[in-house]
Amino acid sequence: MISTVVFVAGSMAIVWLSRRSLLHPSSHGFSRFFAFEAILALGVLNAPHWFVHPFGARQLLSWLLLVVSIVLVVSGVVLLRRFGRSRPTTEEAPVFEWENTESLVTTGVFRYVRHPMYSSLLFLTWGALLKSMSITTLVLASVATLALAATAKVEEGENVARFGQEYRDYMKRTRRFVPFVL
Repeated sequence: MISTVVFVAGSMAIVWLSRRSLLHPSSHGFSRFFAFEAILALGVLNAPHWFVHPFGARQLLSWLLLVVSIVLVVSGVVLLRRFGRSRPTTEEAPVFEWENTESLVTTGVFRYVRHPMYSSLLFLTWGALLKSMSITTLVLASVATLALAATAKVEEGENVARFGQEYRDYMKRTRRFVPFVL
């Protein structure tokens, strides 16, 4: 019962935060909504297993992925807010003001990864999956991963439209999610 309440409350919050994106299916926020929902479901399903066998190899790997997730999201948000020069958005705009930047940020973690916040969500997804793996949780992790890949792809198109050749060049020298790998 508690799991259901947490999932419904979390979903309501995600729907409210995503309300503008959900009205614009071609925006990157549309597919991001589905990633958030899959991650929420994965977290709720695996919540009872987060501290079972805390020093097992799978749990230690899980915690490593979760810590990396926190580092990526914090550093990405700080850099975007500091160097991105946010532009005001309208109430109808499908993006948040802090992600609607005038400047392309290419320092810090952005020097290696184009989407550190989505990388963070990927690490969160797979870290949560490792807490307890089943067919259901594997499907949820796969849905989240595919939704985040789609989100990044759409956002890259938006960024090419906004920043032009500067973003194309940036894409050539960085990876989408994992430095030097992916």
